[in-house]
Amino acid sequence: MTATLEGITMTELTHGVKLTQPAVDKVKALLTQEGRSDLRLRVAVQPGGCSGLIYQLYFDERELENDATVDFDGVELIVDEMSVPYLEGATVDFADTIEKQGFTIDNPSAGGSCACGDSFH
Repeated sequence: MTATLEGITMTELTHGVKLTQPAVDKVKALLTQEGRSDLRLRVAVQPGGCSGLIYQLYFDERELENDATVDFDGVELIVDEMSVPYLEGATVDFADTIEKQGFTIDNPSAGGSCACGDSFH
């Protein structure tokens, strides 16, 4: 996406991570509960875990240079430049059932994961 500001052309970086409607609704509810409208949802990949990489999912008020951003019905989902290739095609979902509760990341790019499901490669 390209935007022009006073004659300067800037390219907005985007990513291929999807945010499901239940996840959007939960993020909006959490932000309303916190009384914050300045936070964005950030998903990142960091070194660690028994398989080599772990997911990070948290609220962030910062926007860093070269962050890739996609808006989902008013919820900005940000991915840092280094994490974009690892997360291409991933989906962030939220479930609240008797079997599971919380945010999940389904990543078809992951080669495998550990037994506990907290890390991947």
